[in-house]
Amino acid sequence: MKTKKTAGGTNIKLGYFAILILLLLDVFTNSILAFSQSEEISGDVEKVNYKQSANDALRESKLENFDINKAAGAFILSSGAEKIAVSRWISPKRTRSYPYERVYDTLAHPGRKVTIIPVVKDEGLGGERDFLQWDTISLLSLLDVHLVLAYYDSAEKNAKRHDQITAQKFDNAYITARLNEIYNFKGTTREWNEREAKQLKTIFEKAGLAYRKISKDTKTYLHDETALNDLINYAETPQKFIEFSRRKSQKAQAREYATEQPKEALATDTKAKVTINNALFGKYFFTCDETKLEPQTVYLIEAKHSQRGKFPGKNDIKDGLIKMMLYTNLTNVKVGKQSYGLKVQIRLTANQLKGSTNSDLKDKEVEKFLTENSFGLTDKNFFVKLFREARENKFMIILEHAEADSLIK
Repeated sequence: MKTKKTAGGTNIKLGYFAILILLLLDVFTNSILAFSQSEEISGDVEKVNYKQSANDALRESKLENFDINKAAGAFILSSGAEKIAVSRWISPKRTRSYPYERVYDTLAHPGRKVTIIPVVKDEGLGGERDFLQWDTISLLSLLDVHLVLAYYDSAEKNAKRHDQITAQKFDNAYITARLNEIYNFKGTTREWNEREAKQLKTIFEKAGLAYRKISKDTKTYLHDETALNDLINYAETPQKFIEFSRRKSQKAQAREYATEQPKEALATDTKAKVTINNALFGKYFFTCDETKLEPQTVYLIEAKHSQRGKFPGKNDIKDGLIKMMLYTNLTNVKVGKQSYGLKVQIRLTANQLKGSTNSDLKDKEVEKFLTENSFGLTDKNFFVKLFREARENKFMIILEHAEADSLIK
């Protein structure tokens, strides 16, 4: 076997050295491959402790003469001396229309928080149909948000699509009555939401009756009622509804895990399933866009990308911040059955950006990057607040050109 003598006189057997390197590379590659393909990340959340900085100020409305169908996505609602922060969802599906952004903006309010969610949204045979999942309810309890289950009771025929309906509106009298109940309710958020969950069957039935009327009034075929009737039957027994919802959530997680999202410019190819448990009987099935595994630490990285702008939309970023509220409060983190320490990041990429920056850098360095990329004053202020939020809650935000190397360290 050939050897080479070093300056110090030591003989190194190159053949053995090369074999050792190849073996190490093989072990490393196989471990990363196994992690990326099969290992699920899990953890527990008992309580959410989180400081917000990037939330928008909310406009105020009065309960008197209130119309939920004319309200903003998030707002302050006053009745007498008390003010509550309210958000409304367009669809019960959490991955459509950025409902988390609206919830996020209400969470900074010092008083009670409320969100209004339709239990079903049927857009017609040519559109989507979404149902409320159980773990949305438990997540809202974890975030200290009162839930109002709602239903659409009117709509219009879509002028451009004969097989769809549009301009769906809530039953405003029903919503107003429920909001009045919240003002007068003396219990905890969890107690309210548990009481609300007992109304699932009734609200699903109201939604079914309303959609029959909408179908007749608009002369538009909607989806077959079988799936909704199944939900009504499951909702009679909370545990059956929970099990049914979780099966659907797990299937959705599996689909997202196997799908490459066009809005993501990933630095790695290591998507992972993340399952979170909490004390409020919640079980959340997320998919993390990027992960990195070190000997003692696993990284969870949310990826947001913009092809045309200088950064992803604020609604998309705030959607990611809701996940940060959960990820930064995770305990008992495991990859498979092995325990790990945790670091959390949001990676924001854009084709128009030059270079990169992150929330761990000094203010002057961040300011220089924003100036060089011609950020306006409003956007600069947003990122100052966003980076402050990351530092206060001990996670990192990376802002970089889409093709830049990842700054994970």
